Amino acid sequence: MNNLSKNKISMNKTFIPVCTFDKKKWYTINCEHQHLGRISSTIISLLIGKNKSYYFPSFDIGNYVILINTDLLVLGNKKEWLHVYSPGRPGSSLKKVKKTETKKIIRNCVYKMLPNGPSKRNLSNRLKIYSGPKHPHEAQSPIYIDKI
Repeated sequence: MNNLSKNKISMNKTFIPVCTFDKKKWYTINCEHQHLGRISSTIISLLIGKNKSYYFPSFDIGNYVILINTDLLVLGNKKEWLHVYSPGRPGSSLKKVKKTETKKIIRNCVYKMLPNGPSKRNLSNRLKIYSGPKHPHEAQSPIYIDKI
């Protein structure tokens, strides 16, 4: 009888991770011939930490993400990218974004897909974007993701 009561108590406890429970991992994603929307959804799940088994929405257990070869990312050829810089001001508020500014396009896309809240800025700071195949984060020994 005593053993049964001990088992019931231990089964009902919920595991809630502490912020220092696990170190944040680093992931490298190759953007060569990848589409922006599909790669953004993968980046969001890695930044938030939804791929971990102990994910808890109120704790920050996300990862760092490094994007390489962003110049070879597939953007919509037919779509013209526009951005409103100062809404409410007629004339110069609507600007065309050049397709050569892929870093700005990716960062804007990922930032708008992140969940609202105080941690939104911290999550977007964990995203590192590089146009070439080299990056200065080799010391963190990132996990390489080639195909998504």
